[in-house]
Amino acid sequence: MAKDKPKQEEANTPKPSQSSALPVLPVRDTVLFPHAVLPLTVGRDSSVQLINSLGENKQIIVVAQQDARIDSPVPTDLYSIGTLAVVHKVVKMPNSSLFVFTEGTERVRIKNYTQLTPYMQAESVTLEEPAPDKSPEVEALQRNVLTLFQQIVTGSPTLSDELQTVAMNIDEPGRLVDFIGSSLPSLATRDKQEILETTDIRARLQRINKHLAKEIEVQQLRTKIQSEVQDQVQQSQRDYYLREQMKAIQKELGEQDENSRDVEELKKKIEAAGMPEEVKKEALKELSRLSRMSPAAGDYSITRNYVEWLAVLPWAKSSGGTVDIPKAKEILDEDHYDLQKVKDRILDYLSVRRLKPNMKGPILCFVGPPGVGKTSLGRSIARSLGRKFARLSLGGVHDEAEIRGHRRTYIGALPGQVIQGIRRAETNDPVFMLDEVDKLGRDFRGDPASALLETLDPEQNSTFRDNYLDVPFDLSKVLFICTANQLDPIPEPLRDRMEIIELQGYSEEEKLHIARRYLVPRQIEENGITAEQIEFPDSAISYLIRHYTREAGVRNLERTIGTVCRKQARRIAEGKTDKLVVNNDVIHEFMGGIKVRVDSEIAERTKRSGVAVGLAWTPAGGDILFIEANKMKGKGGFTMTGQIGQVMQESMQAALTWVRSNAKQLGIDEEVFRENDLHIHVPAGAIPKDGPSAGVTMATVLVSLLTDRLVRPYTAMTGEITLSGNVLPVGGIKEKVLAAKRAGIRDVILPAENRQNVEEDLDGGQLDGVTVHYVNSIDEALAISLPHSTAETKIDATEQERVLASTK
Repeated sequence: MAKDKPKQEEANTPKPSQSSALPVLPVRDTVLFPHAVLPLTVGRDSSVQLINSLGENKQIIVVAQQDARIDSPVPTDLYSIGTLAVVHKVVKMPNSSLFVFTEGTERVRIKNYTQLTPYMQAESVTLEEPAPDKSPEVEALQRNVLTLFQQIVTGSPTLSDELQTVAMNIDEPGRLVDFIGSSLPSLATRDKQEILETTDIRARLQRINKHLAKEIEVQQLRTKIQSEVQDQVQQSQRDYYLREQMKAIQKELGEQDENSRDVEELKKKIEAAGMPEEVKKEALKELSRLSRMSPAAGDYSITRNYVEWLAVLPWAKSSGGTVDIPKAKEILDEDHYDLQKVKDRILDYLSVRRLKPNMKGPILCFVGPPGVGKTSLGRSIARSLGRKFARLSLGGVHDEAEIRGHRRTYIGALPGQVIQGIRRAETNDPVFMLDEVDKLGRDFRGDPASALLETLDPEQNSTFRDNYLDVPFDLSKVLFICTANQLDPIPEPLRDRMEIIELQGYSEEEKLHIARRYLVPRQIEENGITAEQIEFPDSAISYLIRHYTREAGVRNLERTIGTVCRKQARRIAEGKTDKLVVNNDVIHEFMGGIKVRVDSEIAERTKRSGVAVGLAWTPAGGDILFIEANKMKGKGGFTMTGQIGQVMQESMQAALTWVRSNAKQLGIDEEVFRENDLHIHVPAGAIPKDGPSAGVTMATVLVSLLTDRLVRPYTAMTGEITLSGNVLPVGGIKEKVLAAKRAGIRDVILPAENRQNVEEDLDGGQLDGVTVHYVNSIDEALAISLPHSTAETKIDATEQERVLASTK
């Protein structure tokens, strides 16, 4: 190969002239050295054409690509120095590629490319390799390179021992370097190319010496790591051993494993979460503990979940910005009709918050019968505030851990529903609705109502501690809204922490407005029909309200409207496409007969003496209550029936005592009490009843029975009585008056002290058609409820007959 041996070289390998062009074969991730045999897999179309075009002259130029990812390289993508090679054998593979055995002969520099398609051809110049000087330095380098290579072959499980023998038989230092470069798999393509491009023997020896020294160091390090790992584990723990070996290797190479990446990501989340300093300190402490744990450890997933919970909570992320008060009012009015007290309270809160942005959120409690819009009002409030909405139903919750979470020592432990709701809302100031707070349970697992005491206390919830997190979380920015049907089941300490806002039932006019504005359009849409296919006149809606529902809210009314819409949808599906105008006959056809007979029921049941209509408050709103009395021959006994409570029984006793003590003034023979047994019954005996508010009604019933005067029709009353005949105020006035109006009552007798409740809670439209009488004593109530002459009795009887006749 040396310049001074041209005859021998020409005999072995024909040398191309400077002007002749040879095919250029680009290769990826490999470098062919002179005197080395290299099997190549040729798969590119251009390269396959190149090999197939070779005739008797099997010489080609093999050049490495600078970037192995390029599939169709051009001259600029190739190194300028390659190797002249001879193709010895070509094997065709099943996948149309070729397996080519090539042998390098000498280094060449490509001068210029004469052809680019279908494959590249270029003119080249042989790089003459200077004869090595036999200096001690070159000899020392050659020996050192040989020794290092022998050590690497000995210590490597993948290199054949025959390589040592071949290397020892090479005398020329240049060929030795080329042989080692082609035999060392750890050398990068760029490093091999640098060796190929280095023609100076001394420089080439120095380069390969440096690479061999580095490889020796890596081998020793690998052996050290292997021995350290083997000292820690036994053979039976093979899986663990492999993981530890991989970790140790990555640690020495400065790389991160998957666990380290997770820890780093969690650390970034913690830094970005805006945690208080105390919480951040705890989170970093747990994260440090996590980084030292093996993923196979039992506590690993528990600790990881805990750190993740701390990292994802919205410690500093708020959703509420500047609130536009008129816009908020518009949203509240758009979503709900009436409910003026609630809307005023929300707008008051928004106004204060605008003046003082860091104020604590109020704890509101909406109390009212089902179907009046308590839950939907919470969503509307969140929309008007521009905040996220979270809801938690407390109905049937028995476990205190549902509110405050489980401690981390338990398997499957999680934070309580309050913290989970905050996470779902992704802000620290959502509108958080606690639905059905009056239906919380209580058993051996704890009392959830007591757990709510801290949550719903504005003075304490700024440092709320969930059992799972065990770090303080600020709930003071959350607007908590509770809902309940009645206040009695709510414990007093919990009730004391909430601002009670009562939502009474709706009058018929309000229901009509709600149905026309909200319910009818919604049911038309939900049942797949259009407003052009069905029409609900106000008279039809009023008929549905009066005769097919009796409720404080509007849920049953919406169901009834939905039933009518479904019937029309069926008509359309059957081919009847004409528009349906709903009237009484259509309602009878679709819904069946009248379900609630208001006018006729009262007229029918008050046709005899000893029957009066009382007013009662129920969790579902107000209702009318019939109270009946009768007498029979006996010895002065007094019977009370109808599943009545202790307070109601005492009211009956008080009514009887007052009637007996005032018998002479009322025109009642005192012998009646000694010679007859009296019986008071409150129908609907399956329903429990209690409370003092029916005292006036019971006294009226007894006087009506014993004086044989019928109570005036369409008159209802409520009020507690005393033994001295005074009438005391009672609660639930709005619900009772609205129930009376729904039932067709025209005159309502109320305690005088309840006048303020009527004036505040009821407007003129709700009292339309109802006359309210205020009384201070039973005498005044009797003067209104009982006729004073035969003429008045005849007028009342005529009215009753007219109503009964009209309903037949």
